[in-house]
Amino acid sequence: MTAASSRALVLDFGGVISKTLFETHDATEAALGLAKGTLTWRGPFAEDSDPLWSAMQRGELSERDYWATRSREVGRLVGEDWRDMQTFVRRARGADPALVIRPEAERAIRIAGRAGCKLAILSNELDLFYGEDFRRRLPLLAHFDVIIDATHTGILKPDHRAYLAVCDALQLPPQACVFVDDQRRNIDGAIACGLSTVWFDVRRPEKSYSQALQMLGLALD
Repeated sequence: MTAASSRALVLDFGGVISKTLFETHDATEAALGLAKGTLTWRGPFAEDSDPLWSAMQRGELSERDYWATRSREVGRLVGEDWRDMQTFVRRARGADPALVIRPEAERAIRIAGRAGCKLAILSNELDLFYGEDFRRRLPLLAHFDVIIDATHTGILKPDHRAYLAVCDALQLPPQACVFVDDQRRNIDGAIACGLSTVWFDVRRPEKSYSQALQMLGLALD
């Protein structure tokens, strides 16, 4: 086993690999036929505009509950009853999820992979949000050695079992893994399990990916 293959880059999906729905309001409004500026909630980009997001950050509701509420709200705006996040994502982002993948994510994943690092996704909602056929429509996922998705395991971050599951699947100890997530409580959970961590600032994706690669002895070129 090489030095690189004894390390792993473990990424959250939503917000880290893909752009957040907050960043693509213009595209969402256009796709749904809504007037520009209809969607005013902006989560981490303007917390004062989004008290529901602030409540989630305080632990008063889960991330899934947050997005279920937003899905119902947007569904009502188009005169429909949306009961799941999957409907929202598909209607807002169309049939090609690759269009909302962060270019910084693609670069970092390829750099880490070429260096021989193992790659993993640890997500609370990958198939839940995008649908069961999503993985076939996103070639980028073929680069990953391991995908742990709470849609199927039922174990949500920051439950310690989620982090231990991805380490077990990678066959690496926690201290060999650099975990990247945009939710601080998920970062706290990873730290408690012994993983190295980078809190992903969705407002500064290049800086966050550079930090993660630096921890692996690599650079975001």
